[in-house]
Amino acid sequence: MTDIKFWARVALMAAVIAVLAQVAIPLPWGVPITGQLVGVFLAGAILGSRGGTWALVIYILLGVIGLPVFAQGKAGVGVLVGPTGGYLIGFVLGVYFLGKIVEAAKSPTFWTNALGMVVCMLTSYALGTVQFAWVTGRSLGEALLLAVVPYVALDLVKLVIAASLALAVRQALIQAGLVKP
Repeated sequence: MTDIKFWARVALMAAVIAVLAQVAIPLPWGVPITGQLVGVFLAGAILGSRGGTWALVIYILLGVIGLPVFAQGKAGVGVLVGPTGGYLIGFVLGVYFLGKIVEAAKSPTFWTNALGMVVCMLTSYALGTVQFAWVTGRSLGEALLLAVVPYVALDLVKLVIAASLALAVRQALIQAGLVKP
């Protein structure tokens, strides 16, 4: 029964990420502002390293096979190898790190969640910036100015929201007996 509960949570979180990815504001240089990062943060903080990573892998696989789950309803391998694909790959690695940081805490707090989310965000920024620069032919400096700097402040707001929300959701799941304290 535990495996069913685990996979149900993973599938639900993959769906949450897909829905939040549709909350998007397109920008001229091709990297939209989305709600996707909130879902990524929640996946790692609530499901941990294993569950969060699986949620991201499933989300990406759904997009790669053609379901319009990526930002702005996009889908296909082209997204993964395009200018924004590095961010998606960075989410997988970042959510793993986030989950490990949260798991290392005896009792996760806002600050534990926030630290893990900062690491997740920086991991995604790093891989995303490198791929954005490579695919668009820009320097790393230009890529940082276009694909990171405009997003940092809003991503930190998303982080605060997700770190707080993750605590509440995790506590509700513990009380319902769906996850271990």
